[in-house]
Amino acid sequence: MDIANKLAQFNADPALSEWILAQLNLAQQAQADNTILLNQLHRKEQDIHAKDCKIQALTLELAYHKRLKFGAKTEAFSAAQRDLFLECEQSDLVAIQSELVQLTPSVPRAKPSQTGRKALPADLPRIVHRHEPESCSCGECGQDLVKIGEDISEQLDVEPARFFVHQHIRPQYACRACETITAAPIPAAIIDGGLAAPGLLAWVVIQKYLDHLPLYRIEQISTRHGAGIARSTLAQWVGRIGVALQPLSERLAELLKQGQVLHADETPVPLLDPGKGKTKRAYLWAYRSNVLEDKPPIIVFDFQTGRGGTHAQAFLNNWRGSLMVDDYAGYKALFAKGITELACLAHARRKFFDLHAANQHPMAAEALTRIANLYHIEAEGKQECIAQRQQRRQTQAMPRLKEMQAWLIQTRQQTADGSSLAKAIDYSLKRWNAIERYANSGNLPIDNNPIENAIRPIAIGKKNWLFAGSERAGKQAAAIQSLLATAKANGIEPLAWLKTTLEQLPTHPNSRIDELLPLRSTNSIQV
Repeated sequence: MDIANKLAQFNADPALSEWILAQLNLAQQAQADNTILLNQLHRKEQDIHAKDCKIQALTLELAYHKRLKFGAKTEAFSAAQRDLFLECEQSDLVAIQSELVQLTPSVPRAKPSQTGRKALPADLPRIVHRHEPESCSCGECGQDLVKIGEDISEQLDVEPARFFVHQHIRPQYACRACETITAAPIPAAIIDGGLAAPGLLAWVVIQKYLDHLPLYRIEQISTRHGAGIARSTLAQWVGRIGVALQPLSERLAELLKQGQVLHADETPVPLLDPGKGKTKRAYLWAYRSNVLEDKPPIIVFDFQTGRGGTHAQAFLNNWRGSLMVDDYAGYKALFAKGITELACLAHARRKFFDLHAANQHPMAAEALTRIANLYHIEAEGKQECIAQRQQRRQTQAMPRLKEMQAWLIQTRQQTADGSSLAKAIDYSLKRWNAIERYANSGNLPIDNNPIENAIRPIAIGKKNWLFAGSERAGKQAAAIQSLLATAKANGIEPLAWLKTTLEQLPTHPNSRIDELLPLRSTNSIQV
């Protein structure tokens, strides 16, 4: 029975009944309005949460790009930036001191201290200059001087590119009896009858691929020193050398794939597209041997016109082992064919670092601390053998990894979906099995930094050479870069190795090609 009927039973005053009914209607309307408002508030809260996540993500991205573009204007400098400003400070200090000396020549100056100066390498060639007194008699009493010691000081000097000519004279001898002519054979060379000696060819290659100078700059250098080598000639030399060195690069790739643990990564490089008058994106795939094995390091680059995973599959072919990579989907097909995935802890750390750098997030700071402890364990076991390192990892690193995984799971449950922290945690948890796999062994790497370090010089050099002129040129560059990067990784001076190799290559038997590779176990030309 409704309120109106109950009021009628009590014979209530009509005016009172009308007022009560009006108040009830107002209460019901207020309750309905309140429900509507609660629903609207709930939707507003959802919208605000979504916007907060979006703002947080954009703030993180903005801070990241500001650090990249305006890092030199911030108060917290990187090590390289600090070194740059230290150079300016030292230059200014010396300049001021020199100006003071010029302005006040009569004021005695203290001899500059040489404390802490690094000794010059003993293997550098030395030109000895002896400075004897003008007289062997004492300037005070006229008696003969007696040698009691020597004051030896050294200065480092350099001789810029010096062009000179090898003149080969081959006398010809005739036999009057049989009317034959005899002469010494022409020395074998990479370029038969070519103008360039092996030393010059090696210098051009090093300038182009190690110091990242375009050929037009090398042409300018040669002209400045009186040689004047045309750019077209330089290009022909580079092409011939690339063909000659290709078998060495292919052999490096064969030896690389004999290892059971590899690093892999890729970096984009511009490739000229003549038909459209602009460049398109190609990729330089990079592979490196395991840094934790006591074998000569090998680095191999593979130039391809795309980033598809088929390129990695074609290079590795039937290789099976453990592959350290980032989270790029192109590698996933490899893991379905029997290759074991190793995930890079440095990539996982980078997600938390960006978050912490953007807004000093406390959870990101905690993650960074936990990861730092894992790297500290690696540093302590760096010089240990594989068995000792495995023991250290299992007793020290694995418990911390398990604790970190549990902490990440718990933190993720308390973190809103879509936030930057949630994305950082999800990245790690999604690949956690591959991340912690290294701790069950003594020879698996913790991250992919070694291959990234090998790629970095080429990525920097792209600013100079701008693009690869053709696919063939890209593959040629990859082959040469493989040999030079491997030489550097083995502590072998690249120019000396390349010069010696170009001298020996024309007459060296293919069955002994390993003797020419820039590996420390087969080559003694050390840095």
